[in-house]
Amino acid sequence: MKRWAFLVAAVVVAALVTGVILLNRPDRVATLNGHPITQDELVFHMDRLERTTSGDSPLSDRVLDEIKHDKTLWLLAQEQGLVDSVDHADLLASLDEENKRRARTAAEGGVVHGLVEFGAEEYYAHRLAELTTALRQALSDQLPVTDAEVRAAFDADKAQWSANATVYTYRELVVPEALDLEVVASRLATLATVTVRGESRHDQDLLAVLSALGPGQISAPVIGAGQVTYYELTGRTVDERAAFATYASRIRQSLVEEKFQQFLQRRVDGGDFRVDTTAVETINAEDGNG
Repeated sequence: MKRWAFLVAAVVVAALVTGVILLNRPDRVATLNGHPITQDELVFHMDRLERTTSGDSPLSDRVLDEIKHDKTLWLLAQEQGLVDSVDHADLLASLDEENKRRARTAAEGGVVHGLVEFGAEEYYAHRLAELTTALRQALSDQLPVTDAEVRAAFDADKAQWSANATVYTYRELVVPEALDLEVVASRLATLATVTVRGESRHDQDLLAVLSALGPGQISAPVIGAGQVTYYELTGRTVDERAAFATYASRIRQSLVEEKFQQFLQRRVDGGDFRVDTTAVETINAEDGNG
């Protein structure tokens, strides 16, 4: 029993010593699940976020949060065989190779999609977006979306998803100046009804007015150039089957994205992130950040 206790204690001490040695290396400021975060990587993100974000928390805190999130995604990509390395230095090396490849393609008269030459920050954003898309696809079998979930999401926001499959019938009264509601109602009653479909791109202002009315309701006066318009909604029909058929695919994609982000966040939250606060504070002081 004493021997087992000794062995367990030795393992714990060895792990702690390894962690201390790893963080005490001069080029490393943190580790995520044992993977090193270098000073160069930290400074890269500090420079990037200083120009693109703001907030009440210190820049270093925001940077470390971002590094933990993004590095988790890179590590997931490595698990899925999408990248060989997650080291920042290797990313910069691949940037150099990518720029050379694009320059050769352009010189040979080929088609270069996007930029002919990436900067470091542009390439980082480009690769992060590529890996996010590839990971979402690679993990799709682990994050299935059922037909029942798609239907539930549609039903939860049925009015919004069905807007384009809605047909409105209404009456329209145009007069030179505002009138009493009773006069408006009596005049509207003598007019023929008109129909407009929710999918009409040319009638968005009209649809905004009609969608807020219930059948039989008359709108507030809509003031125009030298005229006032009143609308009375006389009917609304919704083809839910058509709406669901049209938007089921889009709803499914949004649910896949939601599940992917939840999965990624669980991995971020569960990551073993260790920071050498002294090293970070030293870099903060050198760069004048707080």
